Amino acid sequence: MMVLDGLFIIELISKTLSVAPSDPDDPIFNMVWIFPFLGRDLLRLENQIPFFVLQTLFENTRVTRSCGADRSLAKLILGFFNYMMERPDGVLERFGNLEGKHLLDFFRLSFIPPPPPQQKPRIGEDELLELIPSAKKLGAAGIEFKPKKGDTVLAIRFHNGVLEIPHISIDDFVTAFLLNSVAFEQCYSHCPKHMTTYATFMGCLINNPSDAEFLCEQKIVENYFGTADDLTHFFNNLGKEVSFDIGNNYLSNVFVDVNEYSRNGWHVRWAELKDTYFNSPWSFISALAASILLLLTMIQAFFAVYPFAGGKPFGS
Repeated sequence: MMVLDGLFIIELISKTLSVAPSDPDDPIFNMVWIFPFLGRDLLRLENQIPFFVLQTLFENTRVTRSCGADRSLAKLILGFFNYMMERPDGVLERFGNLEGKHLLDFFRLSFIPPPPPQQKPRIGEDELLELIPSAKKLGAAGIEFKPKKGDTVLAIRFHNGVLEIPHISIDDFVTAFLLNSVAFEQCYSHCPKHMTTYATFMGCLINNPSDAEFLCEQKIVENYFGTADDLTHFFNNLGKEVSFDIGNNYLSNVFVDVNEYSRNGWHVRWAELKDTYFNSPWSFISALAASILLLLTMIQAFFAVYPFAGGKPFGS
């Protein structure tokens, strides 16, 4: 069964990338709409075939491919999944020799920057690591959200009050990939829990539909999955009853720094001031006019009181 399924996977990938001849009357490979469904099925945890089986079948069927004989199986796999989750061309070159336990593990590893970040959390002796508030609450606390360009959605960064999060398009394929990646990391204890950490992080930010809409407005999330309620429901359930070590993950320092910044009273007051007086041109003009009027009133009062405070009248 593994040989039969493995040969189908090799044929599917090869024909999709036009490195193997295809039959114009093929009842499967000529239906374009079927590829996203097959892509999701290939990443289901229960459908995985050992990667060395795929590699062996790939090497033994190399002569059947009309072109691209010099391309590795890793590059072909990444090129195939690129139809469903587009990524920069440099990813194919960088992970061209990557190997995993199976397709799901291989595709998951291609999102983890080599080498995986290993940082000790910056935390005091009496301080406890905590999850971060939702996106709307962080915005009200003065934290700015900024979309970030990069090869992986995992490259999250917080610096000087700016939370940089790579843009991600959420659709059926991406949700299936995240769900199965988290499930794999929960089942296999000897792998880095990057996807679990990312799912927990996004689950914290998207606590309700207004948070989902806020991240969409900030160009961080592009929602093709459904409504804001659907997106919220997905991330809330993705991290439910999942084992997560907040003190030992690649975003531990981000959790610490974001919480420390959002609890600073000055940042909160400044954010409230900007939201009240500088969130639109009319409110800014009104605040500026009030400030000028107050300044002129103070100057008028000064000139009125000055002669009676021991000073000489002006012009004498």
